[in-house]
This record gives sequence, structure tokens and C-alpha cells, in this order.
Amino acid sequence: MKIKFLFLLLLITQIVHSQEKHLKNIKQLTFGGDNAEAYFSPNGKFVSFQSNNKAWGLKCDQIFTMELAKADSSYKPQMISTGKGRTTCSYYMPNGKNVLYASTHLKHDTCPAVPTEIGKYLWAIYPEFDVFVAAANGTVVKQLTNAKGYDAEATVSPKGDKIVFTSDRSGDLELWTMDVNGKNLKQITNKLGYDGGAFFSPDGKKLVFRASRPNSEEEIKEYKYYFDKHLVAPTQMEIFTCNVDGSDMKQITNLGKANWAPFFHPSGKKIIFSSNHHSKKGYDFQLYMINIDGSDLEQITTESMFNAFPMFSPDGKKLIFSSNRNNGGTRDTNLFIADWED
Repeated sequence: MKIKFLFLLLLITQIVHSQEKHLKNIKQLTFGGDNAEAYFSPNGKFVSFQSNNKAWGLKCDQIFTMELAKADSSYKPQMISTGKGRTTCSYYMPNGKNVLYASTHLKHDTCPAVPTEIGKYLWAIYPEFDVFVAAANGTVVKQLTNAKGYDAEATVSPKGDKIVFTSDRSGDLELWTMDVNGKNLKQITNKLGYDGGAFFSPDGKKLVFRASRPNSEEEIKEYKYYFDKHLVAPTQMEIFTCNVDGSDMKQITNLGKANWAPFFHPSGKKIIFSSNHHSKKGYDFQLYMINIDGSDLEQITTESMFNAFPMFSPDGKKLIFSSNRNNGGTRDTNLFIADWED
């Protein structure tokens, strides 16, 4: 009976993985805690990411770098944030050595409180977040933002000339760009709602991002209510693209619920993203891919109840993402890497 059960379990596992036809040779990179937003270095040999793994003595997210060739269950990555406050959204700088990330460490020695409200899932938009650049040894080499309010979610153009980030400095959560040295700030979006999680296209000419667009009087009232409390309810978001200067704004998805964590396919003609639009209960996030004109939606993942933060390697041969798969029934979210097959 035991052998029969194990055979059935193996068969089910093979069927599940066969449905993930684009992902081959999936390898787990982290083993405990919540690990997310892993992004490749320009040479594809390292990733930066955030983790709150208690086994590493963490109470909230800090920024780490990982050498992919060394990743296994006994490997502890190098922490490059200060260990103070809360951090988010790291990304390699063009030199492949320094990493930018957002942190509250100038104002908080300990982790700022996580928002709680009965029956409502909320993201905190901490006004103490600023964007910093750190060396591989953790030394902060530059502070890129110092305006009052939220500055975070920064990523770098493949061309190495621009950074896009989210800021509320103009009175709403908008996308901004700046040069890699923090100069020449420019506001890109200007519609009411949360614009965030932006990435550049492979040629550096376009942006893809997630956005909420409250329309009804009730939706606008709720959005402004939470915004005043430095909060966002991220349950209604769609995927948008635009040129780097903000022109040619287009809504790519119209699926409902939460569509987020978008990233360009290496061809620049498709977008991979996470969505729960198919879910009846809300918490079932799978990766999907869609053409930049909004056609040919395709489901990429099927295993576990959470898959998000996909990023292609610079050569387009691998995909890294976060997932709840293989977590032993815990709530752990780990990093996985796979060979990508179109």
C-alpha cells in the first residue's frame, strides 16, 4: 500500500510539473522564511533579494546577495543592508557589484510596525523609505533619494543610464525616473492610484508596471483614506506599459483582482506577471504570460498557492521566482530558479 501511495504521489508530481512546460530543471535556492524579489546581476551569476528568515536572526526583511553556483540548504548568503529598520526592492547597479535598495534605517533601528486591519489586506507605504546604494560588503556608498515621504521599488535600466522608482513626493504614488547618480528627476505617471513595481524593457525604451485605478466615488474615497495612513490595499491592480518618458500609456490586462510583479520577456514582446484573477478565494497566485498588446494570455505555473516576482536572466535562459512550493506545509516562501523554454 505504501509503495502504491508513493507511486501515485510521484505520478501527480510529474503531471503538475508537466503543466509547467516552460520551466525545466527547477532548483530551490532558499530554505526558510519569506524570500522574495530576487533579481539577477548583469553577468547572471548572482542575485540580490530580500528575506526575513528567522534562522538568520532576522525580524523583518533585509537585503542579501547570493552566488547562484553556491546556493544550497547549508549556504547563507551575504547580507548587504545595515540590519536596521526594514528594507525592500533591491537591484544590481550597472557595475554588477553595487546594489540599490530601499530602507528605513535612517529613521528606524528596529522593524517598523506592520499594518493590521480586520478583513483587509494592506501594504505599508512607509514614509521613511529612501533609496540607497551599497557595496558588496554592505557599506552604503550613496543615498539616492532624500525627499519627504515614500521612495522605493527602484530598478535599473539594462542600458545602465536610468532608475525607475515609486514615490509619493507629488501627493500620490507615482512612477519617477532619475539618472543612476540620482540626478534629473522626472515624474512619469500622473493618474490617481498606486503605480509601482516598474521594470524596463530589454532595450530600455519602455516600462511595465502594476497600477490601481480607483474610479468610483467609493473606490476613490477608500484609496485616499488608506493613502493618508501610508497604506495601500493592493487587491485591484492591472498591468500597464508606457515609454520611459511616460508617453504611449497602455493598459495591458483587464482581468480583475490583483495582477502584479510584471517583467518583460527577453523578446520584449511579452510580459510575465503574477495574478489571482482565476481564484475564487483570492489567495492563489500563479504566473501568467501575455503579449504586450494584451492578447494570448498563458498560465505558466500550476504548483502551490503562491508564485510571484519572476525575472529572466540577462541571457534569457533562466527564470527566477518566489513560490510556496515544497515548503513542508509551512507558510515559507522560497526562491526557485529554472531553465526557461519558450
